[in-house]
Amino acid sequence: MKKVGLAFKVNGKAVDLEIHPDTMLVDLLRDRLRLTGTKEGCREGECGACTVLLDGLAVNSCLIPALKAQGKSVVTIEGLAKAEGQLDSLQQHFVAAGAVQCGFCTPGMILNAKSLLDRIPDPDDKEIRIAISGVLCRCTGYQKIVEAVKAASHDKGQTPQG
Repeated sequence: MKKVGLAFKVNGKAVDLEIHPDTMLVDLLRDRLRLTGTKEGCREGECGACTVLLDGLAVNSCLIPALKAQGKSVVTIEGLAKAEGQLDSLQQHFVAAGAVQCGFCTPGMILNAKSLLDRIPDPDDKEIRIAISGVLCRCTGYQKIVEAVKAASHDKGQTPQG
């Protein structure tokens, strides 16, 4: 199969490469770009572990052909941390609230929450639960995740205490 060109941004950096047309975004991110914070779970769009932001919208990267990213911006969990390695406020709130256990769902939860907070800066519990409903967690029971997102929505540049 002949390779085709793909140019887009990942975590703010321009990427220009050749790929097979049937490459899925999750595979490109994990295997070629080594952004392994994007987890591969079900490959059916059911678990949400592979969630990334595509032009600000949370999407299941296991369902998105990489070519759909042409000319767009992709943000992975690695893209939320600051250049100095400091965690994003939302990530800090997840840690402080104890919303991280095994960590497999965490990137998907955080990126879905980020997409929500970018659209609705002060969501209620129902809006938060709807936003994260596409990500399965087997460890936390979701309450601490909701609390972390709620705390992040009220954060005014303060570092959460854990």
